[in-house]
Amino acid sequence: MTDWLKDLNKEQLAAVTATDGPVLILAGAGSGKTRALTYRAAYLILEKQVDPERILLLTFTNKAGGEMKRRVEKLINAPVPEQSTVQGRALPWAGTFHSWCARMLRREGRAIGIDPDYVIYDESDQEMLVKQILKEKNLSTSEFKPRSVLATISGAKNELVGALEYRQYARGQWQERVAEIYLAYQKALKEIKAVDFDDLLGETVRLLRQQPQVAAKYQNQYQYVLVDEYQDTNQAQYVLTKILSGRWRNLCAVGDFSQSIYRWRGADFRNLQRLKDDFPDLKIISLERNYRSTQMILDAAQAVIARNTAHPILKLWTERNGGDKV
Repeated sequence: MTDWLKDLNKEQLAAVTATDGPVLILAGAGSGKTRALTYRAAYLILEKQVDPERILLLTFTNKAGGEMKRRVEKLINAPVPEQSTVQGRALPWAGTFHSWCARMLRREGRAIGIDPDYVIYDESDQEMLVKQILKEKNLSTSEFKPRSVLATISGAKNELVGALEYRQYARGQWQERVAEIYLAYQKALKEIKAVDFDDLLGETVRLLRQQPQVAAKYQNQYQYVLVDEYQDTNQAQYVLTKILSGRWRNLCAVGDFSQSIYRWRGADFRNLQRLKDDFPDLKIISLERNYRSTQMILDAAQAVIARNTAHPILKLWTERNGGDKV
């Protein structure tokens, strides 16, 4: 075995070296999932001789993306700058779903009517725009609170339900009014060449669905797609990773049913289960050894989590026996 892989335990090593075909790594808390993911990227580059530009690493926060990049750089002894080279090769792209989609839309978005110089509306911009629309429609901000309206629109976008489609699902006067606001909101964004945070995902999916040649270009490029915290993906992110891995089918998803925390923005832990349906040959590897806590803490957590019957539960263990009672 290559010396640098000796740092991994048996299960981590299996997760790193199972490179062909779809793989789901069920990684418990403190089980070294980031290590497994970054070692996997380095293994592809150093041992499998994969061009780093053919590897895509996606996660949810800039901090996590930066940490993944630093770890991969250290493993392959690469310099720090993003566009640095390793023996003449660029580093893998590592970052958030939203930052990757933002780059994608600037490069390819013109094909679906998105200006390359589009602006991204933040929460403050969005609220101002909705307030303006409410005023134009003579709707009360006390009955149609801008944040509530935006939360509903965001939920629809995360489920890939566009403004025209939402009208079909609207039930009751409030939702019917929101459907009108949603249409006006999207029209206004287009007129001012802007997108919101949710559009970064939804419009990228629309681009890949409507422009087969664009989809094929990136499917060919990314031979390996590695995704961290997969339990926190929403419908748009699930579809995006499924499309991108459509040719090579080398999708590696790392997650844990019990650690989903982003339900408020559409995250659905059931996406881990859906992988089994969309990839019948999915290989599942469990990382259950914990390096962070004592067995006392793990047992207490297990006593609570084990009562959940909606999804598989990992049985975490550690060599750190005993510890203070919880």
